[in-house]
Amino acid sequence: MVFLSLAPANAVSNKHRARIDAYVQPEFGQDWRLFAPNPQQRNEAVGVRLRTAGENGTSTLSEWVNLTAEDIEAIRGNLAPSHAHQNMLRRAWDGYVNSHSPKDRPRRGPLSELSRTYLKRVVLQRIGREWQGRRIVGLQLAGRFTAVPPPSWHHEKASDTTAYRVLPWWPVTDQDYREL
Repeated sequence: MVFLSLAPANAVSNKHRARIDAYVQPEFGQDWRLFAPNPQQRNEAVGVRLRTAGENGTSTLSEWVNLTAEDIEAIRGNLAPSHAHQNMLRRAWDGYVNSHSPKDRPRRGPLSELSRTYLKRVVLQRIGREWQGRRIVGLQLAGRFTAVPPPSWHHEKASDTTAYRVLPWWPVTDQDYREL
């Protein structure tokens, strides 16, 4: 199957393309970017603010916390930083925004809910159950995106504006921390 997936187009691979891809893609998928990666074309920052509850039930909002900056600081100076740590938050954010409309309506059925849950759990794994001694009861995420200018010799023009996307508030329950 791997041979057929890599061989030039032929009668057998053309006829059975769907079956070949179903077998090969989960484990042996080929991606040219492995050898020639396309660098990111924008600077991204994902932040969170938290709603906490005190013992007397009073609710407090935190300031925005830049999770991307914390990730960058965690890998700075590390000779062998974790690839997962570098990309987990960004991929969770991308998965969410690709499965939800700009008005945060699901576009991909169950995948939309799964991507929301995953993003929420990635954030909660970094933050924990409490913020400054108070129990977390809600969170809100936001992204900030600025285009990276192309090299001076390139004819392409990049936007000099920063785009923002603020997600709605999500409640946080004990169930969200299950198996974290």
